[in-house]
Amino acid sequence: MKETAASFIAKSTIRAADIEHRRKINFNIGRYNAAVPQGKTQFADMMMAREHAKNLKWRAIETLDQQLESFERNITARGAKVLWAEDAAEALYEIGRICTAKQCRTVVKSKSMVTEEIHLNHFLEQQGIESIETDLGEYIQQLDGEPPYHIVTPAMHKSKEDVAKLFAEKLGTPPGLSPEQLTLIARQKLREKYIEAEVGVTGANFIIADTGAIAITENEGNARLSCSWPKTHIVIVGIEKVIPSLQDLALFWPLLSTYGTGQKVTAYNTIVSGPRQPGESDGPEEMYVILLDNGRTNLLQNPATREALYCIRCGACLNACPVYKNIGGHSYETTYSGPIGKVITPHLRGMDDYKHLSYASSLCGNCTEVCPVRINLHELLLENRHEAVEQGQTTLAERVAWKMWRHASLHRSMMNMANGNIKNKVVNKIFKGWTQHRSNLDFSPKTFNEMWKEKQGK
Repeated sequence: MKETAASFIAKSTIRAADIEHRRKINFNIGRYNAAVPQGKTQFADMMMAREHAKNLKWRAIETLDQQLESFERNITARGAKVLWAEDAAEALYEIGRICTAKQCRTVVKSKSMVTEEIHLNHFLEQQGIESIETDLGEYIQQLDGEPPYHIVTPAMHKSKEDVAKLFAEKLGTPPGLSPEQLTLIARQKLREKYIEAEVGVTGANFIIADTGAIAITENEGNARLSCSWPKTHIVIVGIEKVIPSLQDLALFWPLLSTYGTGQKVTAYNTIVSGPRQPGESDGPEEMYVILLDNGRTNLLQNPATREALYCIRCGACLNACPVYKNIGGHSYETTYSGPIGKVITPHLRGMDDYKHLSYASSLCGNCTEVCPVRINLHELLLENRHEAVEQGQTTLAERVAWKMWRHASLHRSMMNMANGNIKNKVVNKIFKGWTQHRSNLDFSPKTFNEMWKEKQGK
Protein backbone atom coordinates (compact mmCIF):
# COMPACT_ATOMS: atom_id res chain seq x y z
CA MET A 1 0.00 0.00 0.00
CA LYS A 2 1.24 3.47 -0.90
CA GLU A 3 2.15 5.82 1.93
CA THR A 4 -0.50 8.29 0.77
CA ALA A 5 -3.21 5.62 0.93
CA ALA A 6 -2.08 4.36 4.34
CA SER A 7 -2.10 7.88 5.75
CA PHE A 8 -5.55 8.56 4.29
CA ILE A 9 -6.97 5.40 5.86
CA ALA A 10 -5.38 6.17 9.24
CA LYS A 11 -6.61 9.76 9.39
CA SER A 12 -10.08 9.01 8.06
CA THR A 13 -10.49 6.16 10.57
CA ILE A 14 -9.74 8.51 13.46
CA ARG A 15 -11.90 11.35 12.14
CA ALA A 16 -14.89 9.13 11.35
CA ALA A 17 -15.10 8.19 15.04
CA ASP A 18 -14.87 11.83 16.24
CA ILE A 19 -18.43 12.66 17.31
CA GLU A 20 -17.62 16.30 18.15
CA HIS A 21 -16.19 16.83 14.68
CA ARG A 22 -19.33 15.37 13.14
CA ARG A 23 -21.51 17.65 15.25
CA LYS A 24 -19.70 20.79 14.04
CA ILE A 25 -19.81 19.72 10.40
CA ASN A 26 -23.48 18.75 10.51
CA PHE A 27 -24.29 22.09 12.15
CA ASN A 28 -22.50 24.13 9.48
CA ILE A 29 -23.70 22.04 6.54
CA GLY A 30 -27.21 22.16 8.01
CA ARG A 31 -27.16 25.95 7.79
CA TYR A 32 -25.93 25.67 4.20
CA ASN A 33 -28.71 23.23 3.30
CA ALA A 34 -31.28 25.63 4.73
CA ALA A 35 -29.94 28.56 2.69
CA VAL A 36 -29.52 26.96 -0.73
CA PRO A 37 -33.26 26.57 -1.50
CA GLN A 38 -33.66 30.31 -0.93
CA GLY A 39 -30.90 31.07 -3.43
CA LYS A 40 -32.49 28.78 -6.02
CA THR A 41 -35.70 30.81 -6.03
CA GLN A 42 -34.04 33.39 -8.31
CA PHE A 43 -34.01 30.88 -11.18
CA ALA A 44 -37.19 30.34 -13.16
CA ASP A 45 -35.90 26.96 -14.39
CA MET A 46 -33.05 25.61 -12.27
CA MET A 47 -32.29 22.61 -14.46
CA MET A 48 -32.21 24.71 -17.62
CA ALA A 49 -29.81 27.19 -15.97
CA ARG A 50 -27.50 24.34 -14.94
CA GLU A 51 -27.63 22.78 -18.41
CA HIS A 52 -26.84 26.14 -20.02
CA ALA A 53 -23.87 26.62 -17.67
CA LYS A 54 -22.57 23.17 -18.55
CA ASN A 55 -22.85 23.93 -22.25
CA LEU A 56 -20.92 27.19 -21.79
CA LYS A 57 -18.14 25.39 -19.93
CA TRP A 58 -18.14 22.66 -22.58
CA ARG A 59 -17.55 25.31 -25.23
CA ALA A 60 -14.82 26.96 -23.17
CA ILE A 61 -12.92 23.73 -22.48
CA GLU A 62 -13.30 22.34 -26.02
CA THR A 63 -11.77 25.57 -27.41
CA LEU A 64 -9.48 26.21 -24.43
CA ASP A 65 -6.44 27.21 -26.49
CA GLN A 66 -8.41 29.82 -28.43
CA GLN A 67 -10.12 31.17 -25.32
CA LEU A 68 -6.84 31.61 -23.42
CA GLU A 69 -5.12 33.27 -26.37
CA SER A 70 -8.06 35.67 -26.69
CA PHE A 71 -7.84 36.47 -22.99
CA GLU A 72 -4.09 37.08 -23.20
CA ARG A 73 -4.44 39.32 -26.23
CA ASN A 74 -7.20 41.44 -24.70
CA ILE A 75 -5.79 41.90 -21.20
CA THR A 76 -2.27 42.54 -22.53
CA ALA A 77 -3.70 45.40 -24.59
CA ARG A 78 -4.65 47.08 -21.31
CA GLY A 79 -1.18 46.78 -19.81
CA ALA A 80 -1.28 43.51 -17.88
CA LYS A 81 1.44 40.88 -18.30
CA VAL A 82 0.43 37.26 -18.85
CA LEU A 83 2.78 34.46 -17.79
CA TRP A 84 2.27 30.76 -18.55
CA ALA A 85 3.30 28.20 -15.92
CA GLU A 86 3.45 24.51 -16.80
CA ASP A 87 3.72 23.45 -13.16
CA ALA A 88 3.96 24.75 -9.60
CA ALA A 89 7.72 25.25 -9.81
CA GLU A 90 7.40 27.60 -12.79
CA ALA A 91 4.60 29.56 -11.10
CA LEU A 92 6.62 29.98 -7.90
CA TYR A 93 9.70 31.01 -9.89
CA GLU A 94 7.74 33.78 -11.61
CA ILE A 95 6.24 34.99 -8.34
CA GLY A 96 9.64 34.98 -6.68
CA ARG A 97 11.14 36.92 -9.57
CA ILE A 98 8.41 39.58 -9.36
CA CYS A 99 8.69 39.90 -5.59
CA THR A 100 12.47 40.26 -5.82
CA ALA A 101 12.16 42.99 -8.45
CA LYS A 102 9.71 44.89 -6.23
CA GLN A 103 11.85 44.39 -3.11
CA CYS A 104 8.80 42.86 -1.50
CA ARG A 105 8.73 42.07 2.21
CA THR A 106 4.99 41.67 2.76
CA VAL A 107 2.34 40.04 0.59
CA VAL A 108 -1.40 40.23 1.22
CA LYS A 109 -3.27 37.33 -0.28
CA SER A 110 -6.97 36.77 -0.78
CA LYS A 111 -8.57 33.33 -0.66
CA SER A 112 -7.27 31.15 -3.50
CA MET A 113 -7.20 27.38 -3.81
CA VAL A 114 -4.59 27.59 -6.58
CA THR A 115 -2.13 29.27 -4.21
CA GLU A 116 -2.77 26.42 -1.78
CA GLU A 117 -2.14 23.99 -4.62
CA ILE A 118 1.35 25.40 -5.28
CA HIS A 119 2.09 26.00 -1.55
CA LEU A 120 2.71 29.70 -2.09
CA ASN A 121 2.81 30.70 1.59
CA HIS A 122 5.55 28.19 2.34
CA PHE A 123 7.56 29.35 -0.67
CA LEU A 124 7.32 33.03 0.31
CA GLU A 125 8.30 32.21 3.89
CA GLN A 126 11.44 30.53 2.58
CA GLN A 127 12.20 33.73 0.64
CA GLY A 128 11.91 35.81 3.82
CA ILE A 129 8.59 37.34 2.70
CA GLU A 130 5.62 37.59 5.05
CA SER A 131 2.45 36.28 3.38
CA ILE A 132 -0.81 37.20 5.09
CA GLU A 133 -4.12 35.48 4.39
CA THR A 134 -6.80 38.17 4.36
CA ASP A 135 -9.91 35.99 4.07
CA LEU A 136 -11.17 35.48 7.64
CA GLY A 137 -11.49 31.71 7.31
CA GLU A 138 -8.05 31.41 5.70
CA TYR A 139 -6.60 33.76 8.33
CA ILE A 140 -7.95 31.50 11.07
CA GLN A 141 -6.41 28.47 9.39
CA GLN A 142 -3.09 30.26 8.93
CA LEU A 143 -3.00 31.17 12.63
CA ASP A 144 -3.64 27.53 13.49
CA GLY A 145 -1.02 26.25 11.05
CA GLU A 146 -3.59 24.22 9.10
CA PRO A 147 -4.51 24.10 5.40
CA PRO A 148 -8.08 24.92 4.37
CA TYR A 149 -10.64 22.34 5.40
CA HIS A 150 -13.16 23.14 2.67
CA ILE A 151 -13.02 24.75 -0.79
CA VAL A 152 -15.41 27.58 0.14
CA THR A 153 -15.40 27.70 3.95
CA PRO A 154 -11.81 27.01 5.05
CA ALA A 155 -12.55 26.82 8.79
CA MET A 156 -15.85 24.93 8.59
CA HIS A 157 -14.68 22.39 11.17
CA LYS A 158 -14.13 25.04 13.86
CA SER A 159 -16.80 26.34 16.22
CA LYS A 160 -16.92 29.94 17.41
CA GLU A 161 -15.47 28.72 20.72
CA ASP A 162 -12.54 27.13 18.88
CA VAL A 163 -11.83 30.41 17.07
CA ALA A 164 -12.06 32.48 20.25
CA LYS A 165 -9.59 30.14 21.95
CA LEU A 166 -7.24 30.30 18.95
CA PHE A 167 -7.27 34.13 18.91
CA ALA A 168 -6.57 34.19 22.65
CA GLU A 169 -3.57 31.87 22.19
CA LYS A 170 -2.11 33.46 19.06
CA LEU A 171 -3.12 37.13 19.32
CA GLY A 172 -3.49 37.57 23.06
CA THR A 173 -7.14 38.59 22.90
CA PRO A 174 -9.47 38.13 25.90
CA PRO A 175 -11.01 34.63 25.96
CA GLY A 176 -14.64 34.08 25.07
CA LEU A 177 -15.07 36.89 22.55
CA SER A 178 -18.10 36.85 20.25
CA PRO A 179 -17.79 36.24 16.49
CA GLU A 180 -18.43 39.95 15.87
CA GLN A 181 -15.63 40.96 18.23
CA LEU A 182 -13.24 38.43 16.69
CA THR A 183 -14.05 39.74 13.21
CA LEU A 184 -13.30 43.33 14.24
CA ILE A 185 -9.93 42.29 15.70
CA ALA A 186 -9.02 40.43 12.50
CA ARG A 187 -10.08 43.43 10.42
CA GLN A 188 -7.88 45.80 12.42
CA LYS A 189 -4.81 43.60 12.09
CA LEU A 190 -5.34 42.88 8.39
CA ARG A 191 -5.91 46.52 7.45
CA GLU A 192 -2.44 47.30 8.79
CA LYS A 193 -0.98 44.65 6.50
CA TYR A 194 -2.69 46.14 3.44
CA ILE A 195 -0.83 49.39 4.09
CA GLU A 196 2.52 47.59 4.46
CA ALA A 197 2.25 45.19 1.52
CA GLU A 198 4.16 45.79 -1.70
CA VAL A 199 2.38 42.97 -3.55
CA GLY A 200 -1.18 41.68 -3.52
CA VAL A 201 -2.02 38.16 -4.67
CA THR A 202 -5.45 36.91 -5.71
CA GLY A 203 -6.93 34.00 -7.55
CA ALA A 204 -9.83 34.34 -9.97
CA ASN A 205 -13.21 32.69 -10.05
CA PHE A 206 -13.44 33.23 -13.80
CA ILE A 207 -11.20 34.25 -16.70
CA ILE A 208 -13.22 36.25 -19.24
CA ALA A 209 -11.88 35.61 -22.73
CA ASP A 210 -13.64 38.18 -24.89
CA THR A 211 -12.98 41.08 -22.50
CA GLY A 212 -9.55 40.17 -21.21
CA ALA A 213 -10.47 40.33 -17.54
CA ILE A 214 -10.71 38.28 -14.38
CA ALA A 215 -13.82 38.04 -12.22
CA ILE A 216 -13.71 37.61 -8.44
CA THR A 217 -16.67 36.87 -6.17
CA GLU A 218 -16.45 37.17 -2.38
CA ASN A 219 -18.27 38.27 0.78
CA GLU A 220 -15.61 40.18 2.71
CA GLY A 221 -13.97 42.56 0.23
CA ASN A 222 -10.45 41.31 0.98
CA ALA A 223 -9.81 40.31 -2.63
CA ARG A 224 -10.83 43.76 -3.82
CA LEU A 225 -8.38 45.33 -1.35
CA SER A 226 -5.62 42.84 -2.21
CA CYS A 227 -5.80 43.63 -5.91
CA SER A 228 -6.19 47.42 -5.63
CA TRP A 229 -4.21 48.67 -2.63
CA PRO A 230 -0.66 47.28 -3.24
CA LYS A 231 1.28 48.67 -6.19
CA THR A 232 1.64 45.23 -7.76
CA HIS A 233 -1.16 42.74 -8.31
CA ILE A 234 -0.43 39.08 -9.10
CA VAL A 235 -3.23 36.79 -10.23
CA ILE A 236 -2.68 33.03 -10.10
CA VAL A 237 -5.42 31.03 -11.81
CA GLY A 238 -5.91 27.61 -13.31
CA ILE A 239 -6.38 27.54 -17.07
CA GLU A 240 -9.77 25.80 -16.72
CA LYS A 241 -11.42 28.88 -15.15
CA VAL A 242 -12.02 30.50 -18.55
CA ILE A 243 -15.51 31.45 -19.76
CA PRO A 244 -16.14 32.77 -23.29
CA SER A 245 -17.92 36.06 -22.63
CA LEU A 246 -18.52 38.80 -20.08
CA GLN A 247 -22.23 38.17 -20.55
CA ASP A 248 -21.80 34.66 -19.13
CA LEU A 249 -21.21 36.15 -15.68
CA ALA A 250 -24.92 36.93 -15.48
CA LEU A 251 -25.41 33.17 -15.13
CA PHE A 252 -22.22 32.02 -13.42
CA TRP A 253 -22.10 34.58 -10.61
CA PRO A 254 -25.56 33.81 -9.18
CA LEU A 255 -25.08 30.09 -9.86
CA LEU A 256 -21.79 30.07 -7.93
CA SER A 257 -23.22 32.04 -5.00
CA THR A 258 -26.36 29.91 -4.80
CA TYR A 259 -24.52 26.60 -4.71
CA GLY A 260 -21.54 27.95 -2.76
CA THR A 261 -23.28 29.73 0.12
CA GLY A 262 -27.00 29.81 -0.62
CA GLN A 263 -26.95 33.51 -1.49
CA LYS A 264 -28.60 35.00 -4.55
CA VAL A 265 -25.41 36.97 -5.09
CA THR A 266 -22.33 37.52 -2.96
CA ALA A 267 -21.55 40.86 -1.33
CA TYR A 268 -18.61 41.78 -3.59
CA ASN A 269 -18.29 40.98 -7.29
CA THR A 270 -15.30 42.49 -9.06
CA ILE A 271 -14.07 42.53 -12.65
CA VAL A 272 -10.40 43.44 -13.11
CA SER A 273 -9.20 44.09 -16.64
CA GLY A 274 -5.69 45.38 -16.07
CA PRO A 275 -3.57 47.74 -13.97
CA ARG A 276 -4.47 51.37 -13.30
CA GLN A 277 -5.08 53.17 -16.59
CA PRO A 278 -4.06 56.77 -17.44
CA GLY A 279 -6.44 59.17 -15.72
CA GLU A 280 -7.58 56.61 -13.13
CA SER A 281 -6.91 57.24 -9.44
CA ASP A 282 -7.25 53.68 -8.09
CA GLY A 283 -5.66 50.33 -8.78
CA PRO A 284 -2.20 48.79 -8.95
CA GLU A 285 0.62 50.13 -11.08
CA GLU A 286 1.37 46.65 -12.46
CA MET A 287 -0.70 43.51 -12.94
CA TYR A 288 0.57 40.01 -13.69
CA VAL A 289 -1.65 37.03 -14.56
CA ILE A 290 -0.10 33.58 -14.17
CA LEU A 291 -2.03 30.91 -16.08
CA LEU A 292 -1.33 27.59 -14.38
CA ASP A 293 -1.51 24.13 -15.95
CA ASN A 294 -0.05 21.88 -13.21
CA GLY A 295 -1.67 18.71 -14.54
CA ARG A 296 -4.90 20.18 -15.92
CA THR A 297 -3.96 19.19 -19.46
CA ASN A 298 -3.84 15.58 -18.22
CA LEU A 299 -7.59 15.88 -17.72
CA LEU A 300 -8.01 17.84 -20.94
CA GLN A 301 -6.40 15.21 -23.15
CA ASN A 302 -8.70 12.47 -21.84
CA PRO A 303 -12.21 12.77 -23.35
CA ALA A 304 -13.63 10.63 -20.55
CA THR A 305 -12.42 12.92 -17.73
CA ARG A 306 -12.38 16.29 -19.48
CA GLU A 307 -15.67 17.45 -18.00
CA ALA A 308 -14.05 17.62 -14.54
CA LEU A 309 -12.56 20.90 -15.79
CA TYR A 310 -16.07 22.41 -15.87
CA CYS A 311 -15.94 22.74 -12.06
CA ILE A 312 -16.56 26.27 -10.73
CA ARG A 313 -15.35 25.40 -7.19
CA CYS A 314 -18.65 26.00 -5.40
CA GLY A 315 -18.09 23.19 -2.88
CA ALA A 316 -21.63 21.83 -3.22
CA CYS A 317 -20.41 18.28 -3.82
CA LEU A 318 -18.43 18.36 -0.57
CA ASN A 319 -21.48 19.40 1.41
CA ALA A 320 -23.54 16.61 -0.16
CA CYS A 321 -21.00 13.80 0.17
CA PRO A 322 -21.62 11.34 3.04
CA VAL A 323 -17.95 10.34 3.04
CA TYR A 324 -16.70 13.94 3.31
CA LYS A 325 -19.14 14.66 6.14
CA ASN A 326 -17.72 11.73 8.10
CA ILE A 327 -13.98 11.95 7.49
CA GLY A 328 -13.54 15.72 6.95
CA GLY A 329 -11.43 17.70 4.53
CA HIS A 330 -8.00 17.18 6.09
CA SER A 331 -8.12 13.38 5.85
CA TYR A 332 -7.68 13.60 2.07
CA GLU A 333 -4.29 15.34 2.47
CA THR A 334 -4.83 17.09 -0.84
CA THR A 335 -5.65 20.65 -1.89
CA TYR A 336 -9.03 19.65 -3.31
CA SER A 337 -11.08 17.33 -1.12
CA GLY A 338 -14.51 15.76 -1.46
CA PRO A 339 -15.88 14.27 -4.70
CA ILE A 340 -14.27 16.80 -7.06
CA GLY A 341 -10.93 16.33 -5.30
CA LYS A 342 -11.20 12.56 -5.64
CA VAL A 343 -11.82 12.97 -9.36
CA ILE A 344 -9.09 15.47 -10.27
CA THR A 345 -6.27 14.79 -7.78
CA PRO A 346 -5.17 11.45 -9.34
CA HIS A 347 -4.72 13.30 -12.64
CA LEU A 348 -3.06 16.37 -11.13
CA ARG A 349 -0.69 14.53 -8.79
CA GLY A 350 -0.40 10.99 -10.14
CA MET A 351 -2.79 8.06 -10.38
CA ASP A 352 -0.41 5.67 -8.66
CA ASP A 353 -0.20 7.75 -5.47
CA TYR A 354 -3.82 8.95 -5.32
CA LYS A 355 -5.95 6.23 -6.92
CA HIS A 356 -7.20 5.31 -3.44
CA LEU A 357 -9.26 8.51 -3.31
CA SER A 358 -11.55 7.29 -6.09
CA TYR A 359 -12.46 4.29 -3.95
CA ALA A 360 -13.42 6.44 -0.94
CA SER A 361 -16.94 6.85 -2.25
CA SER A 362 -20.34 5.27 -1.77
CA LEU A 363 -21.15 6.06 -5.44
CA CYS A 364 -24.54 7.30 -4.25
CA GLY A 365 -24.50 9.98 -6.97
CA ASN A 366 -25.49 12.81 -4.64
CA CYS A 367 -22.45 14.81 -5.80
CA THR A 368 -23.64 14.63 -9.40
CA GLU A 369 -27.16 15.57 -8.33
CA VAL A 370 -26.06 18.84 -6.68
CA CYS A 371 -23.33 19.94 -9.11
CA PRO A 372 -24.41 23.29 -10.64
CA VAL A 373 -22.70 22.50 -13.95
CA ARG A 374 -23.88 18.89 -13.91
CA ILE A 375 -20.51 17.13 -13.88
CA ASN A 376 -21.07 13.35 -13.73
CA LEU A 377 -18.82 13.02 -10.71
CA HIS A 378 -19.78 9.49 -9.66
CA GLU A 379 -19.16 8.25 -13.21
CA LEU A 380 -15.76 9.95 -13.27
CA LEU A 381 -14.87 8.18 -10.02
CA LEU A 382 -15.61 4.89 -11.75
CA GLU A 383 -13.54 6.03 -14.72
CA ASN A 384 -10.59 6.69 -12.40
CA ARG A 385 -10.93 3.20 -10.96
CA HIS A 386 -11.03 1.77 -14.47
CA GLU A 387 -7.91 3.72 -15.48
CA ALA A 388 -6.02 2.51 -12.40
CA VAL A 389 -6.84 -1.10 -13.27
CA GLU A 390 -5.97 -0.63 -16.94
CA GLN A 391 -2.61 0.84 -15.93
CA GLY A 392 -1.91 -2.21 -13.78
CA GLN A 393 -1.96 -0.27 -10.54
CA THR A 394 -3.57 -3.04 -8.49
CA THR A 395 -2.16 -5.64 -6.12
CA LEU A 396 -1.67 -9.29 -7.08
CA ALA A 397 -4.17 -10.39 -4.43
CA GLU A 398 -6.80 -8.02 -5.82
CA ARG A 399 -6.28 -9.20 -9.39
CA VAL A 400 -6.48 -12.87 -8.35
CA ALA A 401 -9.60 -12.29 -6.25
CA TRP A 402 -11.52 -10.54 -9.02
CA LYS A 403 -10.39 -13.07 -11.61
CA MET A 404 -11.72 -15.88 -9.42
CA TRP A 405 -14.96 -13.98 -8.81
CA ARG A 406 -15.46 -13.30 -12.51
CA HIS A 407 -14.78 -16.90 -13.48
CA ALA A 408 -17.18 -18.25 -10.85
CA SER A 409 -19.87 -15.71 -11.77
CA LEU A 410 -19.75 -16.80 -15.40
CA HIS A 411 -20.00 -20.48 -14.45
CA ARG A 412 -23.01 -21.02 -12.19
CA SER A 413 -22.05 -24.60 -11.37
CA MET A 414 -18.86 -23.35 -9.70
CA MET A 415 -20.78 -20.73 -7.72
CA ASN A 416 -23.17 -23.44 -6.53
CA MET A 417 -20.39 -25.80 -5.42
CA ALA A 418 -19.83 -23.98 -2.12
CA ASN A 419 -22.48 -23.12 0.43
CA GLY A 420 -22.79 -19.79 2.24
CA ASN A 421 -20.53 -20.77 5.15
CA ILE A 422 -17.64 -21.69 2.87
CA LYS A 423 -18.00 -18.46 0.91
CA ASN A 424 -18.04 -16.48 4.16
CA LYS A 425 -14.77 -18.07 5.26
CA VAL A 426 -13.09 -17.46 1.90
CA VAL A 427 -13.97 -13.76 1.77
CA ASN A 428 -13.85 -12.89 5.47
CA LYS A 429 -10.83 -14.97 6.51
CA ILE A 430 -8.63 -15.46 3.46
CA PHE A 431 -9.15 -12.04 1.84
CA LYS A 432 -8.58 -10.13 5.06
CA GLY A 433 -8.14 -6.80 3.28
CA TRP A 434 -11.84 -6.81 2.43
CA THR A 435 -13.02 -6.89 6.06
CA GLN A 436 -10.30 -4.71 7.57
CA HIS A 437 -12.50 -1.63 7.23
CA ARG A 438 -15.82 -3.31 6.45
CA SER A 439 -18.30 -5.56 8.21
CA ASN A 440 -18.10 -9.27 7.43
CA LEU A 441 -19.98 -10.44 4.38
CA ASP A 442 -22.78 -12.91 5.06
CA PHE A 443 -23.64 -15.02 2.04
CA SER A 444 -27.00 -16.72 1.68
CA PRO A 445 -26.89 -20.48 2.42
CA LYS A 446 -28.13 -21.07 -1.12
CA THR A 447 -27.60 -19.07 -4.30
CA PHE A 448 -30.53 -17.47 -6.10
CA ASN A 449 -29.91 -19.93 -8.92
CA GLU A 450 -30.36 -22.88 -6.56
CA MET A 451 -33.48 -21.42 -4.98
CA TRP A 452 -34.96 -20.72 -8.40
CA LYS A 453 -34.38 -24.29 -9.55
CA GLU A 454 -35.98 -25.60 -6.37
CA LYS A 455 -39.01 -23.38 -6.86
CA GLN A 456 -39.39 -24.33 -10.49
CA GLY A 457 -39.08 -28.02 -9.60
CA LYS A 458 -42.03 -27.92 -7.23
